[in-house]
Amino acid sequence: MATKIGMMDAAYFVGRSEILAWINSTLQLNLSKVEEACSGAVHCQLLDAVHPGMVPMHKVNFDAKSEYEMIQNYKVLQDVFNKLKITKHIEVSKLVKGRPLDNLEFMQWLKRYCDSVNGGLVSHSYNPIERREGSKGGKEVGKKGPPAQTSAKGTAAAPKAQSHHGRRHESSSSVNSNSSSTLNVKITELKLSVDSLEKERDYYFAKLRDVELFCQSPGLEGLPVIAAIQQILYAADNDGSAVAEARAMMSLNCQEENEEAGSLSPIPEVLSSEEKMVNPDSQKRKSIRNLDVEAAGINNLSPRQRFPDATDVHCSGSPLMTY
Repeated sequence: MATKIGMMDAAYFVGRSEILAWINSTLQLNLSKVEEACSGAVHCQLLDAVHPGMVPMHKVNFDAKSEYEMIQNYKVLQDVFNKLKITKHIEVSKLVKGRPLDNLEFMQWLKRYCDSVNGGLVSHSYNPIERREGSKGGKEVGKKGPPAQTSAKGTAAAPKAQSHHGRRHESSSSVNSNSSSTLNVKITELKLSVDSLEKERDYYFAKLRDVELFCQSPGLEGLPVIAAIQQILYAADNDGSAVAEARAMMSLNCQEENEEAGSLSPIPEVLSSEEKMVNPDSQKRKSIRNLDVEAAGINNLSPRQRFPDATDVHCSGSPLMTY
């Protein structure tokens, strides 16, 4: 069953004209716009056509005008969905507004579902007009027929004396009807286009709002890349200058960081020089070399030069001296 189909399924590429032709031929109606089925009564009878007797048609109101009356029809439809275990969500609040795009999408899904039941074939014994007679407003809907057929019958029954006038009047009515139909088609297409553009606008606006909230997170507001993003978000002009300014901001920030890193590079050399000056091993080796030099100098001196105070020792009466 087609209870779950994606938005890229072929069902959602079925045109409005094909949908209308399917509804009118199945239920013997004369709808000119898909949104005319927004009351939910047509949806109920379409399900009744593929599942005869499943829908309590006496609860369906074909004459529903207010949203409250329409909602009652959608409650009947939801009950049938539950019985058939159909998990499709019905967006009642959108459908009852009569917006063309929402009603077209739901009707496209419903056609896809009906086509999956018995190959989309409706029983020959099913009489849609009789099934509507038990519904409120169903008789009036069943009596409505295409305007062209009514005028044709009236022309056939007219006297021969007025046949020429009748044909001319019929031709004029047909031209007016075709013009009105063409205008309605264009209006419907414009509404569908506007609805699609509004959805796309809302989607991208929500994305931009998420980016804005992220940029305002604590701890991120001061970062250069965040400032560059905000420069683009809040730009008033749409000439591309905001992107160029954001790039310039990032380039300047990178240049400043490189200059700051370069000014700190000589420090390791100064520290290395100071370490050499205070190295205790170097000082110790220097002291040993000085002692060696002093010892070599003493060996080159005469005995008297080595002991310049020998007379002092002689006069001191030391027992080690001989006279």
